[in-house]
Amino acid sequence: IAELVAVGTEILLGNIVNTNSAYLSEKCAQLGLSVYYESVVGDNRDRMKAVIASALDRSDVVILSGGLGPTEDDLTKEVCAEVMGLPLSEDPHSRKRIERYMKEYKKNHPDRRVTSNNYKQAQVPEGAIVLDNHNGTAPGLILEENGKRMILLPGPPNELHPLFEQQVKPYLQKLSPEIFYSRTVKLCGIGESKAAAMIQDMIDAQTNPTIAPYAKTGEVHLRVTARAKDEQEGKKLVKPVIRELKKRFGEMVYTTKEERTLEEAVVKLLKKNKMSITCAESCTGGLLAGRIVNVAGASSVFQTGYVTYANQAKRRLLGVKKSTLREFGAVSTQTAKEMASGALAAAKADVAVSITGIAGPDGGTARKPVGLVYIGCSVQGHTIAQEYRFSGNREKIRDNAVSAALTLTRRCILENCSKKE
Repeated sequence: IAELVAVGTEILLGNIVNTNSAYLSEKCAQLGLSVYYESVVGDNRDRMKAVIASALDRSDVVILSGGLGPTEDDLTKEVCAEVMGLPLSEDPHSRKRIERYMKEYKKNHPDRRVTSNNYKQAQVPEGAIVLDNHNGTAPGLILEENGKRMILLPGPPNELHPLFEQQVKPYLQKLSPEIFYSRTVKLCGIGESKAAAMIQDMIDAQTNPTIAPYAKTGEVHLRVTARAKDEQEGKKLVKPVIRELKKRFGEMVYTTKEERTLEEAVVKLLKKNKMSITCAESCTGGLLAGRIVNVAGASSVFQTGYVTYANQAKRRLLGVKKSTLREFGAVSTQTAKEMASGALAAAKADVAVSITGIAGPDGGTARKPVGLVYIGCSVQGHTIAQEYRFSGNREKIRDNAVSAALTLTRRCILENCSKKE
């Protein structure tokens, strides 16, 4: 049984978001460790001591993040040592590492003074396993006492993640007799309720592995998890379930890789078919283009995009007809189609996708309410447009519109091109 404790008053005040606990929870689950409790405590010695003592009493492994820095309010190491009854002493190896780091820092920042409190981070509890931090000065620590273990990690995620992957994960793998191996099947173009209905028989009959559906913005993720003695056995258990899910959902499955996003799948498909893409956006104001260019290597498929918020811009940049806007309005199937075909011609691209709608909170009418969005897609001259009705606030409507546009783009490419994913 593992327990997570995030340390820092800045988390309690909402100054920073506690992403460390989400990351560590997922990693613990993959390692076969059960996480029953997660806590956040501020930089207060007494409250920290009470939280840590309670966690240590009810859990086998307590993983703490934050509070290992050089300042007076960085108390995690000191409090943990006190709870376990371990004295602090300087670790010569950590001292040398900090000295090297400080020397390099001073060379690169001659105008800044290196303060001696940095060496506080070389003080470690007696008998601790010291974990070298290659991305910062504060080392990680593992404390073992009477069958209990405390793992102390630095707070910055760019220090915590590599430290966990490289040194903590191998340590924890030795503690658990079994692991949880997971794969995620990512779907687009289908809602959570319909997806769940299509696999209800599999869910009813499941034992090991299990399937859990999760609703995301414009997507559904199906996580398949197997309990196994090792990763090899986990892969063997999960493989037939993944195969069956692919069979049932077909082209709605855009990836089975946890790290791959929908925009990455679209960019990959464009590259495979040697196609370029452009965007013509109104209510989303460049969000779609932003999602595409977030993908490394997107420059090979994306050259330019258009944000045509005003009707005049739609006419001038995309060639949307004045009569179309007058007769059908900016938010219409006809305008979405003309935006897509106009962008295709202007950018000389192979694929164009357009978005026009009412994101709110104002501007809606009984005939065209807030959340009404039209998305057009033109692939090599073949143009379609679809109507969508999204709910929620302005941000949610715009995010849903972008996800729907990526889904429609992917579908149109698959339907019009020979090279599938």
